[in-house]
Amino acid sequence: RDINPHIPQYISSVPWYIDPSKRPTLKHQRPQPEKQKQYSSSGDWYKRGVQEHAVATRYRKGACENCGALTHKKKDCMERPRKVGAKYTGMNIAPDEHTQPQLMFDYDGKRDRWNGYNPEEHMKIVEEYSKVDLAKRTLKAQKLQEELASGKLEQMNSPRHQWGEEEPNSQTERDHNSEDEDEDKYADDIDMPGQNFDSKRRITVRNLRIREDIAKYLRNLDPNSAYYDPKTRAMRENPYANTGKNPDEVGYAGDNFVRYTGDTISMAQTQLFAWEAYDKGSEVHLQADPTKLELLYKSFKVKKEDFKAQQKESILEKYGGQEHLDAPPAELLLAQTEDYVEYSRHGTVIKGQEKAIACSKYEEDVKINNHTCIWGSYWKEGKWGYKCCHSFIKYSYCTGEAGKEIANTEGSLLEEQPSEEEQITKPKTLMEVSCSFFLRLTLFLSILRGGHCALNAEETRLLHVKEMMQLDERKRPYNSIYETREPTEEEMEAYRMKRQRPDDPMASFLGQ
Repeated sequence: RDINPHIPQYISSVPWYIDPSKRPTLKHQRPQPEKQKQYSSSGDWYKRGVQEHAVATRYRKGACENCGALTHKKKDCMERPRKVGAKYTGMNIAPDEHTQPQLMFDYDGKRDRWNGYNPEEHMKIVEEYSKVDLAKRTLKAQKLQEELASGKLEQMNSPRHQWGEEEPNSQTERDHNSEDEDEDKYADDIDMPGQNFDSKRRITVRNLRIREDIAKYLRNLDPNSAYYDPKTRAMRENPYANTGKNPDEVGYAGDNFVRYTGDTISMAQTQLFAWEAYDKGSEVHLQADPTKLELLYKSFKVKKEDFKAQQKESILEKYGGQEHLDAPPAELLLAQTEDYVEYSRHGTVIKGQEKAIACSKYEEDVKINNHTCIWGSYWKEGKWGYKCCHSFIKYSYCTGEAGKEIANTEGSLLEEQPSEEEQITKPKTLMEVSCSFFLRLTLFLSILRGGHCALNAEETRLLHVKEMMQLDERKRPYNSIYETREPTEEEMEAYRMKRQRPDDPMASFLGQ
């Protein structure tokens, strides 16, 4: 066919990969059959059940080793694992399942809620209801036979009954029987409370208030009183809130007053408990069995209070702290004092209250090991100590005045020792000279050993200092708890040997 001349050229022109001759056509603008996806029809669905042909009696090669079905393997078998599989016994071979088709639906097919539904399944429900109806009719006929045998129907057919002179008990019994007979016959026609539903006009009409009642908006004519919603005819707040009247004495105190008074809150708590108990497996319902729910809720509250009390006692028994729970009475906490404090017009304190001392973030005035003074309260000959006992050991136990006396006697003994010049002037015997020689030799060897140990300790200290300098300042440990004492001669000698001298010309070669 000829192409409409009004079609633009950019539509009618053919790409080179469609037609190399580039003849004008509109075929490339239409859906290409070879590129269209083939979807499954709406009637296709997965097959249910097993295949209807005869069940195999012997194990077939490649079948499931557990049940013997040929359509799946052992790891995909849904049957209970047998003690000895069908591969070895050859008995109780399971039937083969259907080989399920690969269905691919379009947009509507994926969202079809009735796809795969079998209408014959609805017949099962119809048959069930017909059986129930038949059972009701049979029961009713049996009941009539029993009444006929007992003579009740003869009383109903008597002349007294025909003239309407029946006894009141029989009338109530007959009404009761009719109610039982039609207990749910008109259940769909019952109106919900608060509204009338007209099934013919399909509209809902709310019940109006009783004409004798005062309208809510007429209870308080103040425009700033409670808000009245004309659409829902609701007034949630109390219209007499600003009039000074007690809400218990007025006839109407708002819709919220009705919601939060009486048993409304307890009813809501009971309903919440019923929902939680049902989620945890208890078959309770507020409307179906309210007595059982009320007893269960009461026992739950008692057990909850006992558990809280037991938990509190166990915590106090383990960690203590009962004295903090025994708070003084409220009249003592809020009592007045005789302390006079005078404030200015701006709120600052003029007199009567001392300025609070700013506290440090570190612990202060902490006295340990029976000391009456803190560490650092005593200083003598370059060493810190305790003032109460003159001890220079930080974590030592306090010795009191006895420690002071011992420290003073040691100082006096050191002062009373003779000088080296006096010792040299006195003549020494051969025994004293030989003993002093051996003592000096032993002291020299011990100094050598101590110096070697001091060198190792100094090297360890320098490595530790190097590691600390590489850390962030905020992550370095606090070193105030280290013992402060006077270094020994070996430690001073090791420090002098290891320390860096900036004026040393060989300082750059020491690290190599």
